[in-house]
Amino acid sequence: MLLVKDSMAREMATLSPDETAATALALCRERRIRHIPVLKGGRLVGIVSDRDLRSFTPALGDPDRAAALQRVLVEDVMAREVVTADPEDPIEQVANMMRERKIGCLPVLEGDELVGIVTASDVMEALVYLVGANEPGSRMEVALPDRPGSLAGAAGVFGMCGINIVSAAMGATREPQEEGAPRERIVVFRVDTIDTNEVVGYLEEAGYSVLWPPKP
Repeated sequence: MLLVKDSMAREMATLSPDETAATALALCRERRIRHIPVLKGGRLVGIVSDRDLRSFTPALGDPDRAAALQRVLVEDVMAREVVTADPEDPIEQVANMMRERKIGCLPVLEGDELVGIVTASDVMEALVYLVGANEPGSRMEVALPDRPGSLAGAAGVFGMCGINIVSAAMGATREPQEEGAPRERIVVFRVDTIDTNEVVGYLEEAGYSVLWPPKP
């Protein structure tokens, strides 16, 4: 299982609340980062983004911009209620948290100590590995009856064909295609073969609907 500690950046830039917006923006440009944790006395007290800094100061080309950047402090623009993660949190839990909160990063705390930061890009890369999309092979989408044992049954068909399942991701349910039949659960398999014709045939013989790859 991939955890936050496997994906987070451990070396990170930080700011103090009394530094200027000019310093913060320069740090964003220098490090090519968009979010910076704010520490006071070693404790996390906020987080500031380049968007916060830009929206709080005059636009590029405005003659007052340079003075405003020196006048505005990090504490004036930072978010004080910071959503954080723990190093032992599963990466998919953090991905869902970021999706629900519509945020681009999470500082990582171990107790009260800031030990890292995990961004949307880190989460995306981790999820690519989690579903096996980085490995050669094929993607298959199969509709399974939404009842116990269906996934094991489909896995047995892959095993009979000598095909290894790299990952299986559970998707949405859909209403049955025939009256009286159980609801179906869409499952996306990553398998370690390019030729899926044989296993598609056996899956359909076993009563499973193969939605991908599409039939020629």
